[in-house]
Amino acid sequence: MNRRQLGLGAAAAAIASASGVAARAQTRDPASIAFYDSFNDQLARLPATIQPDVRAFYELNGWRPVWTSERLQALRGAAGRAERHGLSQGDFFDFDALASVPAAAEMRTTAAALGYGRVLAEGRVRPETVEDLWEMQKNRVDLPVGLNDALAQNRLVDWFEALAPTDIGYSNLSAGYVRYRRMIRDGRGWPTFQTGPTIEPETSDPRIPVLIQRLVAEGDLSAADGARLASAGTFYGPELIEAVKGFQVRHGLGSDGRIGTGTQRSLSASAEDRARQIALNLERRRWLKRDLAPERIEVNTAAAIMVYWKDGKPVHSNRVVVGSPDNQTPSLEKQFASVVANPPWYVPASIARNEILPRGPGYLASQNMFITESGTVVQRAGPTAALGYVKFELRDSYAIFLHDTPAKAVFNLAMRQRSHGCVRVQGAVEFARLLLSPDPSLLAQFDAAQDSRETKRIQTGREITVRLLYWTAFVDGQGRVAFREDVYGRDDKLAEALGIAVSLPKPVDDGRNVANDVGP
Repeated sequence: MNRRQLGLGAAAAAIASASGVAARAQTRDPASIAFYDSFNDQLARLPATIQPDVRAFYELNGWRPVWTSERLQALRGAAGRAERHGLSQGDFFDFDALASVPAAAEMRTTAAALGYGRVLAEGRVRPETVEDLWEMQKNRVDLPVGLNDALAQNRLVDWFEALAPTDIGYSNLSAGYVRYRRMIRDGRGWPTFQTGPTIEPETSDPRIPVLIQRLVAEGDLSAADGARLASAGTFYGPELIEAVKGFQVRHGLGSDGRIGTGTQRSLSASAEDRARQIALNLERRRWLKRDLAPERIEVNTAAAIMVYWKDGKPVHSNRVVVGSPDNQTPSLEKQFASVVANPPWYVPASIARNEILPRGPGYLASQNMFITESGTVVQRAGPTAALGYVKFELRDSYAIFLHDTPAKAVFNLAMRQRSHGCVRVQGAVEFARLLLSPDPSLLAQFDAAQDSRETKRIQTGREITVRLLYWTAFVDGQGRVAFREDVYGRDDKLAEALGIAVSLPKPVDDGRNVANDVGP
């Protein structure tokens, strides 16, 4: 049979199938018949992106209308929970408008339900459109089948809620968003903190009363303590200093109690801006697959913090140094393959060309570097090598990896976005030992290599997932919403894509360039 005959056969089959459906429709009530007869016209009026899902849903339902008054009531209940996800119900459901054209109400209601479900399950924005390199595992859901089953089982609200992430990180951040929104509605926000000269400990400043209100509003200071301290006037004393230090820690700032430029910028952010920043991070979390590996390494590049998860629980955390704003660490999810003890550094061509070769042969010699016959600059392993004493190799990671560093002082800085894109790990050798400890023989190999300073690659013996993430709002270990400056400008870009206006604090670099810091 040739291609034309195949095409004619397919067309004939489609006509026969449609005729069968039409014949079955004749046995139904008049409303079902009217719905079937107008189906294609109504479908064509919907946005093209939602049409395949709507068609698939009604195919599962025999081309019959489904929205009874009881089901519509359940849908209203699900829509009423949109705020928990940093979303506005009005962006998805206008029930009065949906019902205003009876002939179109059925299908438009389905389109609204599927569109809202898609956002809960996968996010509103495609991550590739707002990040230069985003290679994570996305969440994918068969929405027509899910909606059909939810209606059949009378569990519509539960189904919608289960589409969003249910992990503790998302749930806690969702609760934080609701709390900030309630604070704004109830008028329990905070007055604007005016930036100005640094407020030093044990001094007086006319902004102290506003500072106290600001700290009380977010819980950095209790209401009772705030009222007591407010009666003391404008003095910046010990109790208030401790509250400010807590605020600084929660915002990833240097916790010295001095209210300088960075702290003042964070204090000047409005409650509305912080709520919107939380909403942006809820959106980022919705992009990701829901089933997480029980053993994994997660790096938050906005906070420059790494957390190691074992058996589904966080068991170890480190500070890290990540890519600078000009050399951003991408969002990646890769498998951890092996550790290399005492690794040499094969310098990327761009770093060699721009930062190393122009300094001349003397500099190369001082850094224990040489040039291979192919022109590659290599730094030998050693105590001052850029990769330190261990490298954590990731598979297919665009030359992004985790490693040790001789520049330990950088971990003490608040702003640790200063590498060429790789992740420098505080306490890297001990962290490598922790990862290898389940197999004493592998740990012995690593320890022996460290003692001899031999370069040696050691397989982990199991797959460990590494996730490089960008969270500028998250819930900390004390249950508080923690914020970080949008160092990479990704909040701004995502907010623009979502049509959200934000005015977030700009980062303040609290450190100087480290001499000879040319690591990856």
